[in-house]
Amino acid sequence: MSFTIAIIGRPNVGKSTLFNRLVGQKLALVDDEPGVTRDRREGQARLGDLEFTIIDTAGLDEGAKGSLTARMQEQTETAIGLADALMFVIDARVGLTPTDRAFADFARRANKPVVLVANKAEGKHGELGAMESYALGLGDPVQISAEHGEGMGDLYDALSALMPAPAEDEDVDDDAPETDEDIGNRPIRVAIVGRPNAGKSTLINHLLGEERLLTSPEAGTTRDSIAVEITWQGRDFRLFDTAGLRRRSRIEEKLEKLSVADALRAVRFAEVVVLMMDAQNKFEEQDLRIADLIEREGRAIVLAVNKWDLVERKPNLIAGLRADADHWLPQVKGVPIVAVSGLMGEGVDRLMKAIEEAYATWNKRVSTAALNRWFEQAIAANPPPAVSGRRLKLNYITQNKARPPSFVLFCSRADAVPQSYLRYLTNSLRETFDLPGTPVRITLREKANPFAHKRKRLS
Repeated sequence: MSFTIAIIGRPNVGKSTLFNRLVGQKLALVDDEPGVTRDRREGQARLGDLEFTIIDTAGLDEGAKGSLTARMQEQTETAIGLADALMFVIDARVGLTPTDRAFADFARRANKPVVLVANKAEGKHGELGAMESYALGLGDPVQISAEHGEGMGDLYDALSALMPAPAEDEDVDDDAPETDEDIGNRPIRVAIVGRPNAGKSTLINHLLGEERLLTSPEAGTTRDSIAVEITWQGRDFRLFDTAGLRRRSRIEEKLEKLSVADALRAVRFAEVVVLMMDAQNKFEEQDLRIADLIEREGRAIVLAVNKWDLVERKPNLIAGLRADADHWLPQVKGVPIVAVSGLMGEGVDRLMKAIEEAYATWNKRVSTAALNRWFEQAIAANPPPAVSGRRLKLNYITQNKARPPSFVLFCSRADAVPQSYLRYLTNSLRETFDLPGTPVRITLREKANPFAHKRKRLS
């Protein structure tokens, strides 16, 4: 089992900056505004030869029972319960505050080893604040600057004294190449995206069977893209909860811009993207923009129409959803669409099955022989048009990669092939080889003319 350390402290002392420093990536959002972090975030940290799990938490703060602030503190308390040790962070430039003193008592009552970290300790003002921290009774403070990477050696010494010696395992070969079986057993990376308040966090909480992510009727509760692991019918998934995506013109605050950028990174990192729509306001302009973004990024896409429990049931409702999806999203014709209720759990099994099927389609490969048999029939049924009085010659097609399915079409004049004809070939490919909903790429490549050099000589 990995050694786990939770970073705790009041808001705006630099916990997320320290988290990013230890994991070696800018995973957690960082801003001067207090209270940026809301959900707890886990990552694999490395400091020298020490490897451990680190948990970034919301700033310890007091709030009325049932409020968002109170539930943020509950997330922090859960992280403390999961941890083997705590890093209690204070702001050395500000010095000790009454809140620091109150939560130092909280950390002591957790009955776990505590490393006192005086962050922002660079300069004279930082040193004075670090000296004040002795009054907390948590031992010698480790003076660091998480932003500039100062004091990491001292932090290494403090953490190595707490952590158990690494277990030796001579049978593990870390340099062994990955087999197809290893790749097939890796968790499917799934990003859950959509407009604010579409129910993304509620759905993931239902899949986990616990209140892992903060939810609220107020739009914009989620800020960071939080990754969680689940297993469904023997298959592992890594789900990314993301911030709601509003129209760019409505995004004014710097923090929301950071949240949206984090959500877009999650889309690029994912293999399957679930676009969640509100059943009472589905296929709005922003939904279509998000779907177009997913298609451009080349990710497998599944549509989830959430809050289905609030919809009045009428005949042919599901058929209507299918027709609407094909009408509004012709670029991913046949995209899987599932009616769900994240709150009640309705349709969740169908959604997970649709994700697996979309992932399999996204990885699909078609043999060159089968492709060219289809290609001949497609051209015979609908020959390419003549452009400027000259006939287009399409020679053959082959698949150069999957994820998403991508094809290279060799032809005589690549720049003259109309987009309408490419759409015809794309839709025919989808139908013939059962590629519903997934992005399909066709790249045109001109076949070299063996007589071109003779023409140059004659001229």
